[in-house]
Amino acid sequence: MKKEQHVLVIRLSAMGDVAMLVPVVVALLEKYPQLHLHILTKALFVPFFEDFSRVETHVADTRGKHKSLPGILRLAAEIPNRINVIADVHNVLRSKILRRVLSMRGLKNEKISKGRRDKKALTRTENKVFKQLKTSHQRYADVFEKLGYPVDLKPSHVKPRKALSQPLVNKLNLSNQNTYIGFAPFAAHRSKRLPLNKIKAILSQLKQRLPHIKIIFFGGGKQEVEDLNELANEFSNCITAAGKFTFNEELILISNLKLMLSMDSGNGHLAAMFGVPVLTFWGGTHPFAGFATFLQPKENQFLPDLKKYPLLPISVYGNKMIDGYENVMESIDIDAALKRIIDLIQ
Repeated sequence: MKKEQHVLVIRLSAMGDVAMLVPVVVALLEKYPQLHLHILTKALFVPFFEDFSRVETHVADTRGKHKSLPGILRLAAEIPNRINVIADVHNVLRSKILRRVLSMRGLKNEKISKGRRDKKALTRTENKVFKQLKTSHQRYADVFEKLGYPVDLKPSHVKPRKALSQPLVNKLNLSNQNTYIGFAPFAAHRSKRLPLNKIKAILSQLKQRLPHIKIIFFGGGKQEVEDLNELANEFSNCITAAGKFTFNEELILISNLKLMLSMDSGNGHLAAMFGVPVLTFWGGTHPFAGFATFLQPKENQFLPDLKKYPLLPISVYGNKMIDGYENVMESIDIDAALKRIIDLIQ
């Protein structure tokens, strides 16, 4: 039997990026029984890595005791001595300092290549190089390959779905007579938010064409919760989970969905890590940048009219906008999305 290897895996944020690590973790555990993974992340994301027998989580309190340089040194001192190697799949200033400190123990370490030059070429408005870039999932896997642990990512590399508890069923009045799909219609940046008229068109058509379908809204933040409550009050086929459950409970709900509708945002990645089919609506960003949900097909990606908006994508994260591109998501073909939803449900 091969000697046990303990790998420190660093990915502190953001939610979607941490969720994208899950399929790689599943693949590694499946192929290498000698591997023990130690995931360093924020407390909120610890549930992503529960239920794995050879995974430990270590919490980085970046706003508290692990803040600034003294905090990073304190964090380094808390890392177990049994760690053999480091996989930095974040590669930001904090993780770079941590790697440097831990390397004094003689630990081998590898870091992610983010492909910044290619992403810049994809998103610039002049001399754009419009091609599919390596996915974040594969970039994570590449780090482990450099450490001697290559994996081939497959659709089966997802977390098992979780059983619904009776309190959850009761709180949302869930029924076996209905099929449930998730809908996360908002995103952090305007360029990635589906216009309200498009949201309502989807909800109205689903109510007419699939009366047995119930839609569960997901979102966060005070304003989002208020907006989702208004939509749920307007459409009888909708209920909202936003603001009603713990994050752990939301994950359980998401894992039991038939389908998730999402913007280019974290909720899509949460569903994908459980193997739930995800339909993604893209705005100022594009799946070519590598942030599409795990192994979802091209048929599940709904894009603006690229003939009308040839400069897309204009950013990797959706935080940039150029004149005339404020309403790119108005050009998304909702009828095509509805057809795909019906095909997947039936």
